[in-house]
Amino acid sequence: MKIVAKTPPMGWNSWDCYGASVTEEEILGNAEYMAKYLKPYGWEYVVCDIQWYEPTADGSRYHKFADLAMDEYSRLIPAENRFPSSRGGKGFAPLAEKIHAMGLKFGIHIMRGIPRQAVHRNTKILGTSATARQVAKEFSVCAWNTDMYGVDSHCEGAQEYYNSIFNLYASWGVDFVKVDDICNMKYKPQEPYADKDEIEMIRKAIDQCGREMVLSLSPGPAVPEEARHLKEHANMWRLTDDFWDNWPALLAMFERCSIWAPHVGQNHWPDCDMLPLGHIGIRSSEDGSSDRMSRFTRNEQKTMMTLWSIFRSPLMMGGEMRDNDPWTLSLLTNERLLAVHREGRGARQFSREDGLIVWHSRLTDGRDCVAVFNVDDQEKQARVDLENVGVTQQRRAEEIWDQPFVLMEGRLSGEIPPHGCLCVLLGEIS
Repeated sequence: MKIVAKTPPMGWNSWDCYGASVTEEEILGNAEYMAKYLKPYGWEYVVCDIQWYEPTADGSRYHKFADLAMDEYSRLIPAENRFPSSRGGKGFAPLAEKIHAMGLKFGIHIMRGIPRQAVHRNTKILGTSATARQVAKEFSVCAWNTDMYGVDSHCEGAQEYYNSIFNLYASWGVDFVKVDDICNMKYKPQEPYADKDEIEMIRKAIDQCGREMVLSLSPGPAVPEEARHLKEHANMWRLTDDFWDNWPALLAMFERCSIWAPHVGQNHWPDCDMLPLGHIGIRSSEDGSSDRMSRFTRNEQKTMMTLWSIFRSPLMMGGEMRDNDPWTLSLLTNERLLAVHREGRGARQFSREDGLIVWHSRLTDGRDCVAVFNVDDQEKQARVDLENVGVTQQRRAEEIWDQPFVLMEGRLSGEIPPHGCLCVLLGEIS
């Protein structure tokens, strides 16, 4: 597998604000914002999430067995009423070209498998005499979306089907593909990670298509016992089901990150999911709420950004970026934190006791990052002996969020508000 993700991918995804209903104008508008305000900080992927091929999509509630936009070879194509530049068989090529011209990269979401309507119509598959009905695994269906059947890897034409769709995506200029319904335990408790064959077919299809693409697998939780297989075939894989703006979901991520930290590295990035920041839920009613600003407190937003960054999860902004206020923009452009995200190595959780969680990472330039999280509902006094977390030399220090702290005699201390954090970069004294 080629190295296409030397550092954790950073970008924007349309799901948190638009569900399945995002339009070309909304994709381009967010791309323009990213190019203007975020690109200098490393943000580069603009990802169109689920059901871009569904003409009647209007939110996060799927229309069961909707008629989908599809070509003669069983391949889903953009709905022209939502993506007018795709008319005339152009697909996403014109949209991708505009995004590339901004110096950014373009990504799409797909569901595992082959469209059910292709199977029911028994349409052709490019590059083989087999048809959609012959390659479908009709008992393999998604629990929450009716668009697809699984693909049976043992059937003639199965690999050709996957090759054909990724060749199409390559011709459009796609740089990132998020494949859904493919690596979770939640919906398949009797057969976790049952879709290895399809993951391997997708990997082969990408490798033969002639274009580098980041492969992201969703939803989670991914199975830690399958870490080796995931690292061999994918660049990102989700650690959780859809992550939303509530404290219990954020609290649960600390244990997941601790388990997966040994598997973080170049070209393979365990994924904590999107950042539900700023204006979300515009046409999405997931997690019991609709149009809103993020329900996370400011302290919780800093905690989320710090955990994702020291762990080195991919960073995918979920909100409508054109509505960002100065606070939200400041979260995404914190240069000290993004240095930890880009350059950190060997991150691990050192302790978890009395409501305080301590993480450490070492940057490539020799600086150390120590983050202390207060997961209690009351303010806490933190005291960390730096030698205990592997920091032994006298250091100068700077706090990433400008939270007050004291560094004295090898001990880091400070008051941390509820659900907040203290995150310090330590460098040698000159």
